Amino acid sequence: MTSLRTRLLVWLLGGVVLLGAAGAWIVYRNALAEADAFFDYHLRETALLLRDQPVQYMLGPAIPPGDADYDFVVQVWSLDGILVYLSRPHAVLPAITTLGFSTASTSEGRWRVYGVQAVTRVIQVAQPMRVRERQAADLALRTLVPFALLMPLLAILIWFAVGHALRPLQRLTQLVKTRKETALDPLPDARLPTEVQPLVSALNDLLQRLGAVLERERGFMADAAHELRTPLTALHLQMSTLARAGTEAERADAMARLSAGVQRAIRLVEQLLALAQQEPRVGSERAKLRLDELARDVVAEMVPVADARHIDLGICASEPATVLGDAQALRTLIRNLVDNAVRYTPEGGTVDVSAMASAPSQPIHAPGGVGQAGSLLRVVDSGPGIAEQERSRVFDRFYRQPGTSPPGSGLGLAIVKSIADAHGASVALNSGLAGRGLAVTVSFPPG
Repeated sequence: MTSLRTRLLVWLLGGVVLLGAAGAWIVYRNALAEADAFFDYHLRETALLLRDQPVQYMLGPAIPPGDADYDFVVQVWSLDGILVYLSRPHAVLPAITTLGFSTASTSEGRWRVYGVQAVTRVIQVAQPMRVRERQAADLALRTLVPFALLMPLLAILIWFAVGHALRPLQRLTQLVKTRKETALDPLPDARLPTEVQPLVSALNDLLQRLGAVLERERGFMADAAHELRTPLTALHLQMSTLARAGTEAERADAMARLSAGVQRAIRLVEQLLALAQQEPRVGSERAKLRLDELARDVVAEMVPVADARHIDLGICASEPATVLGDAQALRTLIRNLVDNAVRYTPEGGTVDVSAMASAPSQPIHAPGGVGQAGSLLRVVDSGPGIAEQERSRVFDRFYRQPGTSPPGSGLGLAIVKSIADAHGASVALNSGLAGRGLAVTVSFPPG
């Protein structure tokens, strides 16, 4: 029953058979009711005809024995209970009759009986119920035979109709099967049934999203290869410089440069892996999380790094703030913001992190009255900041402001933007306190 064609055929043919059986039963019951009315009329008319006739006169020509059509049996009783006539000696009928119509059960089956009283006798006319049932069955059968003969034709018609209706699906299936794995252009939706068009539209939307993902991956791979080429080339040159060093001082200087280059390459690879990891995780493993607790954990991890550069890193404001998201991704977002702030803030500077509930963005017309508040994460540093005209570009991968130091990969804010978009959050860049430094604000929807 996994085949749509089989399901349609089973349901349609099964429905036809069930309706045919129900129709046959209704026809039979109607025919039986008509037979009952017809034979009851003849029972009554026969009894009334015999009521005022002499017994010898009325029984001869009026009731032909063994009549296959009617099979009536007549009994005549005297008023003192003596049976004076029985048209069918083999018949087993009640010795006492009820005036009018009645149904009697005997050893020969059920009988329909009509009794009438004359001046000197009681006349009982009876007929086996099987006669009526046989007549009703014959009538129903004659009525249903044409439909039964047409049933195979109806089944064949349903078979071809179902096949014709499913032909667009077969064409679509064949089209998808013959496609190359690199073909992501939309499937044609012309001349498709209305029921299939939503499926094709959903497939086209999926193909479009897959195309966008593949395009981003190709761009990511190209950018990553380009960005990795420079530090790897620099490491190769620094190793050559180390090999040519003639004095201990030259060797120490070359070793320091090589170590710094290795650290930059490590950070670049870590950020590339973080960015590559976040994109396929969009919308996965969502749960209610405390944003303020995540911020405190990340700040505690980064305190040693900040202390090494004599930077005052801490939580300046914290209150319970709930978000719906992926814990690992949100930690990566906070860590990148704090790491960027620590790296670009001069020694002796400050980095303040705060997490709090925000005011409702707009009222919600509900019994509660107002909308539910979202959450805010803010990282403010006293570094050089980002020029206002550059703020829209720093979210691009591998983009860095001209003249920025220390050197980096240009991936930190790109990772932040990717994770924020996946959580339905927005990222805003503004100036820090007193117009100095940078303030990054991430606004999360209600969680």
